Amino acid sequence: MKVQLLRAWPRRFEQVTVELPPGARVADALRAAGWELVEGGEVGYAVFGVVATVETALHDGDRVELLRPLLVDPKQARRRRAASRAR
Repeated sequence: MKVQLLRAWPRRFEQVTVELPPGARVADALRAAGWELVEGGEVGYAVFGVVATVETALHDGDRVELLRPLLVDPKQARRRRAASRAR
């Protein structure tokens, strides 16, 4: 089965497609892509936007996303943008 892996940083991303045997899990996909389990500061994983763990089973065509920590609280960022527009 083919699985797509995606990780992103500000202004760039990396995408890899790997071939895995049936019954593979997120950890297997990460190893097949040559990515460490928590390499670049990821705090979690998702499959098509649904939170997953390294033990989550994968299916043909799945997209595994490596999630990074938030740098700014989204509500706080919105308040800052609104305040700067009001000036």
